[in-house]
Amino acid sequence: MAATLDEYNRKRDFQATPEPAGKAVKPRPDHALQYCIQKHDATRLHYDFRLELDGAMKSWAIPKGPCLDPAVRRLAVQVEDHPLSYASFEGHIPEGHYGAGDVIVWDRGVWIPQGDPEEGYRQGKLKFTLEGEKLAGLWNLVRTTIAGRQEQWFLIKHRDEAARPENEYDVVAALPDSVLSERSIVPKKRGGKAATPKPVKVPPAQPRKRTAKAGAQRTPKLAATPIPETMTPQLATLVESVPDGDWRYEIKFDGYRIMARIEHGEVKLLTRNGHDWTRKLPRQAEALASLGLESAWLDGEVIVANENGVPDFQLLQNAFESGRNGEIVYYLFDLPYLNGVDLRSAPLEQRRAALAKALENAEDDVLRFSEDFAEAPDALLNSACQMKLEGLIGKRAGSPYVSRRSSDWVKLKCKLRHEFVVVGYSEPKGARSGFGALLLGLYDADSKELRYAGKVGTGFNETTLRTIYQQLQALETRKTVVVNPPTGADARGVHWIKPELLAEVAYAEMTREGSVRHAVFHGLRNDKPAAGVTAEKPVKAKDIAAAAPPAPAAAKPGKRSAKTTAKAASSAARSALRITHPERVIDASSGTTKLQLAEYYANVAPYILPHLQDRPVALVRAPEGIAGELFFQKNASTLRIPAIQSLDQAYSGQPVMIINNADALLGAVQMSTIEFHTWNATSDELAKPNRFILDLDPDPALPWKTMVEAAQLTLAVLDELGLVSFIKTSGGKGLHIVVPLTPRDGWADIKAFSEAIVKHMARQIPSRFSAVSGPKNRVGKIFIDYLRNSQGATTICAYAARTRENLPVSVPIWREEIHDLKSANQWNIHNLHERLAELDGVDPWAEYANTQQLITPDMRARLGMKPGPTKE
Repeated sequence: MAATLDEYNRKRDFQATPEPAGKAVKPRPDHALQYCIQKHDATRLHYDFRLELDGAMKSWAIPKGPCLDPAVRRLAVQVEDHPLSYASFEGHIPEGHYGAGDVIVWDRGVWIPQGDPEEGYRQGKLKFTLEGEKLAGLWNLVRTTIAGRQEQWFLIKHRDEAARPENEYDVVAALPDSVLSERSIVPKKRGGKAATPKPVKVPPAQPRKRTAKAGAQRTPKLAATPIPETMTPQLATLVESVPDGDWRYEIKFDGYRIMARIEHGEVKLLTRNGHDWTRKLPRQAEALASLGLESAWLDGEVIVANENGVPDFQLLQNAFESGRNGEIVYYLFDLPYLNGVDLRSAPLEQRRAALAKALENAEDDVLRFSEDFAEAPDALLNSACQMKLEGLIGKRAGSPYVSRRSSDWVKLKCKLRHEFVVVGYSEPKGARSGFGALLLGLYDADSKELRYAGKVGTGFNETTLRTIYQQLQALETRKTVVVNPPTGADARGVHWIKPELLAEVAYAEMTREGSVRHAVFHGLRNDKPAAGVTAEKPVKAKDIAAAAPPAPAAAKPGKRSAKTTAKAASSAARSALRITHPERVIDASSGTTKLQLAEYYANVAPYILPHLQDRPVALVRAPEGIAGELFFQKNASTLRIPAIQSLDQAYSGQPVMIINNADALLGAVQMSTIEFHTWNATSDELAKPNRFILDLDPDPALPWKTMVEAAQLTLAVLDELGLVSFIKTSGGKGLHIVVPLTPRDGWADIKAFSEAIVKHMARQIPSRFSAVSGPKNRVGKIFIDYLRNSQGATTICAYAARTRENLPVSVPIWREEIHDLKSANQWNIHNLHERLAELDGVDPWAEYANTQQLITPDMRARLGMKPGPTKE
């Protein structure tokens, strides 16, 4: 019954399809037999059931998918064997190729045959247990005598605790998505009406691996949530020039920012400050209601275009004042919530794709989609300026939607333009009526004082002079409202007013003293408050390219102060510019370059440095990329990185190096380092560990939910012992549980204690845990690795990357988040910024640094150890 993949290979062109090439392997005795079920939207939607046997995947196509009801027999048509690597394949098979369509991994895990599986297969009677993410219990796969071009079998659920009547529960309908990536399949239209789509699912940002197909989509976990009552818009950061990276550029509109909220047909139009302008924009509200959306938040800007088609802020104000709302066009550019699903954590491209789809039904051209442009940004900005547009808005590809000013959105202006607080006015001269000029002010960002910022005397017409003058008179005050009022001729005839009005002003430059020159008035703004408006200073493009969310205030497992952390981040950004061979690809699967890795470490320096602080570190270097030879290096003698601290053998028992600053961190990356592994002790107490680590290392075939259960059991044992513990992903296949200690006991004692915990768990649940290392000893089990607690042994550092495809990262989590994890490598150097943005400055390990605990005699006794410490 030797497996053959000849037919599999014959049917496929591996230059055109993303499927893995077929290669049979020798049966492996050192791991459990894996199974997978792939949901496949080809000629018709079906489910491919695959069992590992004899070095390949025996495969059956099940049109309706598995059923948990023992009374139901599901037809399973046997197809060609598939390679073992196919068990993790997801993606789009191109049109015109065999099996064209979308594929996701609907379920996976291990299968445990009852009796000899090869003999059962030959006889056409396979009985087995499934331990998967979705399926469990006993099953039967029986060959039928039904004639056909291919052998036909029945898949039948056995009567046990996992069985459920079909009329009560349909597992295929209840759990439709991928177990690997949260991808969802949107079935193709096949004649007639298309299947009713599920709520929008949006893939997480994968900046180096994109597909334009709308079927199999990588999605973050977007559970149904009630529509938020309020939502603050995302704001852009002003930059000096075009930043590096992958960006999408749109026109910067000269109008009012408006958020639209829709719920059960009721539309509200809200300014960026939360004022309800629905009555001011009745036609736009009616057009939104006609889209037929059940619930939504949409983000956009209302404008009025002049005779040349260019947005004109003054014309917009005139339209509002005269009630001509039909002239106002609402350009929409984002969709942070749709039909019961919060899309803010979804990437930019997919939110905008969903928005474009929603606007296909728009019948009134007062609603329009804000297109983005593929041209080079420098040329695009030049064209925008020639057309007398305000500028461009750039949005980082793959970025989430956040309700604050963000470096993921940037603005490039054709000329300087900003809002100013109106603090007073001057007397008119000559034939001019009303006032001569508006006096402007800005609040100081540090002192919060209102400071004089010059004046604007052009850009008014008779109508605006009259209407603005009426507002000025009503706010006039005898009190000087700025801390640095003008002097000399500029002070003559000044009338001060309460600082409540906000003016939009373009200007040529701002003097060293903070006053505008050659200013032109564009209009008063009433969509945001005047209070707190500060000067907007453009950010350097290189800083935006390397920008990351702010470091969590409490992320201090070490001894670093907030000031030191900030300096580290700044230093890291500077160091990133000194990377040689920046274009070298270090991961072919994602196209990641050496520079991108350096930028990642520059960004996360404030996060990773506290975990590296004063700990001896070992490096994994990959001079030729992760596919080449890897070097595990414990001392810096040949690296020549000045910023790395070295301890000689006499001091530490072996030569070690320590990375305590961003220059050393980036210096190591410059020398082709990808991974950073740390000791369990720090340089001030190298003979006494201040933590121990339990590494949950699974048989690769086990389903992820087994890892989740194992982590929970391990945490429960530590809780029962009275030890506070913390958890992080490994960036590989497992999880790391970290137990901080007050340094007192020696290495041998800590290792013996951690070994006792592991042996205790293996005795209690031998079917699940192994206390013996090696693949042969963990078949169908999880080895809890305590060997990392020896002197000189190391563990991957939190926030460090791994030398694996897509460069995944080891990430600290709250224990409550275990259920939400899909894998130990779900975060990588390209999407970790989404995780950090979600944390919003809160550290899952905030209490780590404050945890003081010792291993007590009672703890040892409960594990069957002698009460005293182990002799060194």
